[in-house]
Amino acid sequence: MATETIEEKQVATSQSEEQVQETQAPSKVAKKEQKPQEVWGILYIYSSYNNTHLHVTDITGTETICKVTGGMVTKSDRLKATPNVAMAAAKMVAEQCQTKGVTSLYVKLRAVGGHNGPMTSGPGAQAAIRILTRYGMKLGRIEDVTPVPHDKCRPKGGRRGRRV
Repeated sequence: MATETIEEKQVATSQSEEQVQETQAPSKVAKKEQKPQEVWGILYIYSSYNNTHLHVTDITGTETICKVTGGMVTKSDRLKATPNVAMAAAKMVAEQCQTKGVTSLYVKLRAVGGHNGPMTSGPGAQAAIRILTRYGMKLGRIEDVTPVPHDKCRPKGGRRGRRV
């Protein structure tokens, strides 16, 4: 074997390469098509009677992807909470999310709440959610995170109340 020439070694290696290629030939079984990967984010909607805030973060909630408010869309203060302005803001959010690769959103809806605020969301919240689905964003869970007081502050008027 020590007297093998270079040509014989090349022929032997080419034959072994052909055997390897035959074993690695693609099988006739069709591969499954891969679905496009969904990238999830969290959409925080704060909707009051004066304004509407839309804030999108990554799934952990630490990295802001985009943030749009009603005041960024219109210059008039009285129009910031209207459904039309919320629709325009939601359109901007959908476009920015799609450019950054976010395809699906969990929604956390918040009203003013607390001790003195209304527990119902403002007029722009439902319009914003409707527009997001229209622009191709998939919505997961829609959750209400309005702060609810566990007890109230002591009302004014003293122990015996207001005497008329």
